Amino acid sequence: MKKKLHSLTATLICSLGFACATFVPTAQAAGTAITAQNAWVRWLPNNLPAGGYVTLKNEGDRNIDVVDVSSDDYGSVMMHQTVSNGSTKKMMMVDKVTVPAHGSVSFEPGGYHLMLEEAKHKIAPGDTVHVKLHFSDGQALDTPFTVKAPAQQ
Repeated sequence: MKKKLHSLTATLICSLGFACATFVPTAQAAGTAITAQNAWVRWLPNNLPAGGYVTLKNEGDRNIDVVDVSSDDYGSVMMHQTVSNGSTKKMMMVDKVTVPAHGSVSFEPGGYHLMLEEAKHKIAPGDTVHVKLHFSDGQALDTPFTVKAPAQQ
């Protein structure tokens, strides 16, 4: 109900001619200090693996690790980090990513990212897929990711 009310209020304000910004949904799990913002997936054709990107913010007093990721939309989701070694770059799988207390960490092109493989159904730009982030404090956060074409970033 609260989400519907917020959306209705934003629509009303925009229709009255006030300046409006695009509403970017955030996700927060009950009982955890972590929120997810600007979550999106770079879609690639022909069932190629997709990249997932998101900014995680920790309002809590202690570091919290992302220790696992899963999705009902993909058969496999892994955390990777792009590592530069001079003139070459390679992707390495990581077991955890730390979200510092009162800080944030970004999964973004060229850094930490999610590798989404084996789509369970047809996925295309404009769709929304869900990724569940599992944290070291036992909480999980089901996060909606907007699917974008490669050129949209």
